[in-house]
Amino acid sequence: MFTKAYIPYGGYYCSPFAKWQGSLSNENSIVLGAATAKRWIESKGWETPVFDYTYHGITVVQKSCFYGSTWANAMMDHQVPGMTIIQACSTSTTCIHAAALAVETGTQTTPFCFLADRMSNAPHLIWPNPKGPGGEVIAENWNMDNINADPSTGQGMLNTAENVAKLVNATREETDDLAVMRYEQYLDALKDDRAFQKRYMFPVEVKINRKKTITLDADEGVTPVTKDGIAHLKPVMPGGIHTFASQTHPADGNAGIIVTTKERAANLSSDRYRTIQIISYGFAREGKALMPAAPVPAAQMALDRAGITIKDVKVIKTHNPFAANDLYFAKKFGIDLRTMDNYGCSMIFGHPQAPTVARLVIEGIEEAIIRGGGYVLIAGCAAGDTGAALVLRVD
Repeated sequence: MFTKAYIPYGGYYCSPFAKWQGSLSNENSIVLGAATAKRWIESKGWETPVFDYTYHGITVVQKSCFYGSTWANAMMDHQVPGMTIIQACSTSTTCIHAAALAVETGTQTTPFCFLADRMSNAPHLIWPNPKGPGGEVIAENWNMDNINADPSTGQGMLNTAENVAKLVNATREETDDLAVMRYEQYLDALKDDRAFQKRYMFPVEVKINRKKTITLDADEGVTPVTKDGIAHLKPVMPGGIHTFASQTHPADGNAGIIVTTKERAANLSSDRYRTIQIISYGFAREGKALMPAAPVPAAQMALDRAGITIKDVKVIKTHNPFAANDLYFAKKFGIDLRTMDNYGCSMIFGHPQAPTVARLVIEGIEEAIIRGGGYVLIAGCAAGDTGAALVLRVD
């Protein structure tokens, strides 16, 4: 449990998420993310340097990511150290946890969690294999090969979703109904000219050539989900219950979250009377090929460490790459699916991996503000049948 780590109100942003092979597909995610973060910092009018360390989250390697955090810091005009963290879908959670630990122990005052990823145009890697026939290399498609098979189980991520769905006897009808519900919740974020998203979303500028720059200021590639529209879809896996509508899609994007002391959070906050405290962190690893079940024990650990129960939580946000995630979570905690993921979730707006949960954290904070404050629980799964969760307190 943490007592000293805070997030300034407004001390965060998330870019729009762009569909796979969309407007951000050719941009180095570190360069684009640093440029976006620099513009965001400048828009705040803060004195620089703002932060004294960076936790750089990335999952898909990019050119020159060997230098990762320090390169990004230099592009943001912050000559400070940092480290790069690769933790699959729980990269954001891991970065925030590391930053909170540093503040709690006093080793850092204001670390910056910088999350930037690009699922599009992921690298195809080769390694020398002198013993191979004719010197044939060993090759790996960074995204597809790892999504399709966990090397420790041989099963792909969709397999894990179908395995967990069976644990709670989930049906195709339930996955369809959930997909429609989550899309309708996302539509609430678009009301009144995207009033909710504009509370935190920061536009991305993409230079097409010397004379042309485009601005992406809203999510790109979100597919409408209706009951009639998805009824004809076949399950992706023979005998399964998940269609393309009841699972997430790869995307590109970036995000940033500042973690600091209570006093400095007030100084950086857009409303110094708002407090956002990081309370606790939880983690777990489930049985083999049961990835979507892992958020439950992780969330329970975070709740136990915070000294609260699920009934005390005002806002619940989940990273749900598959409908099975939420069906399992809701049944295990005995809660209504409609009480989770207001204003959207990764199943609908896409999954750029590293910044995905950062967006959920930010949306959870903003929803809690709207609802008068309270506890926020953010939980999600990650590759390797793992899960991670955070509890925040918003006042």
